[in-house]
Amino acid sequence: MRWKGVHHVEFSVLRYEESITFFDWMFGWLGYRSFWTLDIGYRSTYYMARFPFFHSYIGIQPASGGVRLNATAHAPGIHHIALWASNRREVDSFHEGFLLRNDVEVTDPPAEYPIYTPGYYAVFFDDPISGIHFELSHTPLIPSVSAGRRWLRALKAEWTEHPEWKRPPWAQAMRRLPSKKEQG
Repeated sequence: MRWKGVHHVEFSVLRYEESITFFDWMFGWLGYRSFWTLDIGYRSTYYMARFPFFHSYIGIQPASGGVRLNATAHAPGIHHIALWASNRREVDSFHEGFLLRNDVEVTDPPAEYPIYTPGYYAVFFDDPISGIHFELSHTPLIPSVSAGRRWLRALKAEWTEHPEWKRPPWAQAMRRLPSKKEQG
């Protein structure tokens, strides 16, 4: 297997042309490249971060109907998609320079989320047309010692709220999956 992780994801959007205008601006601001299907077989516009050697990409297709999504409703389907940021400055700059400037609904402003992993920093927002919930997040390759301490404090505080956990959260959370060999 060449890579692990998501190869691509495709979203069906309301008002396709307006949606593409928004996504062109958003992904262009973040430095992505784009291509489209030329309507050969189907219609979709794609955005990728590492052209021409992409690892994953996002596709946008026209929806045949439906209503605007509401991530807070937690209906079945994708809740949100998180995009990589190279550092905290990119998250802050995107928040100020793109989201606020374009009146995009920010559901959670930039903040550190020490409960997720050491140094995790993100902003959450909804696309203004279809309501797709996005996150732009940065996870440092090597977190600082202070970020590691904040993470441990956050997990220990959470552990006190869950007396049913028999092990610390960093152990309790881990799940073993059946291997290919075990599935026979």
